[in-house]
Amino acid sequence: MAETQAKLFIEKEFAVAQADKRLFSSFLEHLGRAVYTGIYEPGHPLADEDGFRTDVIQLVRELGISHVRYPGGNFLSGYNWRDGIGPKAERPTRLDLAWNTIETNQFGIDEFCDWARKSGTSVMGAVNMGTGTPKEAGELLEYCNYPGGTYLSDLRIKNGHRDPHNIKLWCVGNEMDGSWQICHLDADDYGKKALETAKIMKWIDPEVELVVSGSSNTSQPTYPQWDRVVLEHTYEKADYISLHTYYENKGNDLDFLASFVDMDHFIHTIVSTCDYVKAVKRSRKKMMLSFDEWNVWYQQKQTPHGWVEAPPILEDHYSVLDALVFAGMGMTLLNHADRVRIACFAQLVNVIAPIFTEKGGRVIRQAIYYPFQLLSKYGSRGTVLKPVTVAPKTETRHGETPLLHTSVVYDGEEKMVTLFLLNLQQEDMPVELSLRSFGKVSMSERLCMTNPDLNLENTFDHPDQTAPISQPCEKGLFEECTVSLPKTSWSVLRFHVE
Repeated sequence: MAETQAKLFIEKEFAVAQADKRLFSSFLEHLGRAVYTGIYEPGHPLADEDGFRTDVIQLVRELGISHVRYPGGNFLSGYNWRDGIGPKAERPTRLDLAWNTIETNQFGIDEFCDWARKSGTSVMGAVNMGTGTPKEAGELLEYCNYPGGTYLSDLRIKNGHRDPHNIKLWCVGNEMDGSWQICHLDADDYGKKALETAKIMKWIDPEVELVVSGSSNTSQPTYPQWDRVVLEHTYEKADYISLHTYYENKGNDLDFLASFVDMDHFIHTIVSTCDYVKAVKRSRKKMMLSFDEWNVWYQQKQTPHGWVEAPPILEDHYSVLDALVFAGMGMTLLNHADRVRIACFAQLVNVIAPIFTEKGGRVIRQAIYYPFQLLSKYGSRGTVLKPVTVAPKTETRHGETPLLHTSVVYDGEEKMVTLFLLNLQQEDMPVELSLRSFGKVSMSERLCMTNPDLNLENTFDHPDQTAPISQPCEKGLFEECTVSLPKTSWSVLRFHVE
């Protein structure tokens, strides 16, 4: 086999897990223009009766998002949820210490649940473990989920929501391992507080699932001891532990494309930590993971601002190269579907986001929009398979790196096999595909995302120039075929099982 060639053997019985739709979730925080002039802009020509931008809602619906995590993020650790309910004229304006901005509280949990319903998503709630208390966390849950007859549930009804919001998935704090967090705690103190919070929340609603705060990145000096200590406190009450990571191009495109390798190492480490605590606890429970923040984020490009409302913070503009890296990360999450059951790319609108708006004006898809849309559309149903991949490898800053990154999903009901293929090398790669275990197949769709200019971005004047393109399909019925992947590209190949 030539050095630049690869082989892919796809076996029907090599199952990883059933795909979980919650892997295709997102995140919105009161940060910059994510909420205000992002999803919520009363007075916009396309705003509905609730002030929600319908052009944004349409693009969110097209993404096929399962859940949206709200309201934070760093914002969460200083947020009093009561500030965001009731008559808007009576809501207080506050200083947001997380992002040094003015928070008007014109948008809160009730508005968010209304927006999520219109956008076709479910809500992943979050409770404040910084300035907040376990009691206040329980009160928020009661407000949201209890049917009626108590002070807080009747307050929700008074505020115009007779039916409970029924939020069944909750984050117990955010990045509490970080010194940047408002009222940061060490692992023991957070673990004790999270345990008491979990007890109260599950007493109020036994059906809720809880995500405890894990390591916010692998550079933390407490990683992964933080995760071990937190789980030793919360193992039997928690349902998931969180992971967060972001990547940026630091000058070497190949290292950047290989970001998925580092993400893979992160997942393996936290899985091992979970299983160690399981053994120590003599528990029969298997802890699952919630990768509830991930994306490409150019953290050095922050814009200074004063104490103002909804300033343009962290408004990264994404290129084709960024989209390829994003796709590789999404594929890695899919490949770990046996343990990573929830994943939220951060964030959804304007702030490091696939959707970008003009205040009072237009909206566009950014380059990273497309890989998420395709992963969600074709990767959220069926069984994730583990292919046998024979491909050239190289060394990057993340260690040994395959130049072909693969992910495969088989939808038995639709009789469709979908391949996601990332070619990292700067030349075309012939790939021999074997699908013998499925019998005869036909290729029904072939999409590719690449461009001679990997720095190309969508703009308001040229909103679609980074979109994937359709390529000719292999003709006929076959058990094997060879495809050529363009250099530095991401491809989606779909096969119908006859």
